[in-house]
Amino acid sequence: MKRTILSWASILLGCTMLAVGFVFFINPYNIVPGGVYGASIVLHNLFPGIQVGTFGYMFDIPLFILSVILLGSKLGGRTIAAALTTPLLMNLISRLAYPDEEALRSLDPSLLLGGSLDLSDHLMLTCIMGSVLIGIGTGIVVRNQGTTGGSDIVGMLLQKYCHIRFSNAILLVDGAVVCFGLVVIGFGIGNAEDVIRPSWHLSFYSLIAIFIISRVIAYVINGSKNDKLIFVISDSKMTGLHEYILKDLDRTATYIKSSGLYSGADKEMLLLVVSYKEVAGIKLKIKQVDPRAFVIVTDAYDTFGEGWKQLPSPNDITPE
Repeated sequence: MKRTILSWASILLGCTMLAVGFVFFINPYNIVPGGVYGASIVLHNLFPGIQVGTFGYMFDIPLFILSVILLGSKLGGRTIAAALTTPLLMNLISRLAYPDEEALRSLDPSLLLGGSLDLSDHLMLTCIMGSVLIGIGTGIVVRNQGTTGGSDIVGMLLQKYCHIRFSNAILLVDGAVVCFGLVVIGFGIGNAEDVIRPSWHLSFYSLIAIFIISRVIAYVINGSKNDKLIFVISDSKMTGLHEYILKDLDRTATYIKSSGLYSGADKEMLLLVVSYKEVAGIKLKIKQVDPRAFVIVTDAYDTFGEGWKQLPSPNDITPE
């Protein structure tokens, strides 16, 4: 029960971060970071009377039905909560952040929180801040086996049925949305002001936002991937190293019987995985035990098993 409550609370936190990222740092500046809400920003420029969150509902509900049918009812329950909560929070926060209905239609950043959060002259800053918040929020929701709807659902479908990595699938979908934004916002289709002052350069900020969001999502779900794989080959039995691994590091290793190709002499080979912080201590201990040992240290892309992560189940998201 405690784990379930924590999972649902995490989904709510992720949705809130996502909504805040859009309302304060993305929507007012017409940055289109792909996905459902990126498309909603573009459509808001065409139909300013309809809020971005409301457009999100128009996309999310049909996609939610697909997720229930194709991805399973367990995921569907969490998806419907996130897909309904995020647009609602987005609309509520927007109404609190802007002074009146006209400001809400225009999403003028100079009117956002009374002008105290106008970052019009700092587009790179607002792009980065909004993207990081959106990436963290989305990653938290996906880690708890939910989805914020929209391109997340499309990404999961592409991952499950087309065997495309989740982050790559998101990039494909987002690229199409950015092109839509380039036509409508960049070249001023449907907006006389943008015809006079085109905003095609915003598409570059959109691409930056998409990249940051995808990297942050991957980091939140899978971590930093700083584990190291170490091979140690020695002519002697490295008892001191064995004790250091078992007692000091509280880890284990795999002993492999081996022999030199040229000499034919028996050798000891140890294979172990450690965190990057433990590499320096391992190397110092190897030098004490056998200064002539042959050592290889390389990155461990993913580590599963006792003491590490569990092997993923079929419905788990693997963005890398």
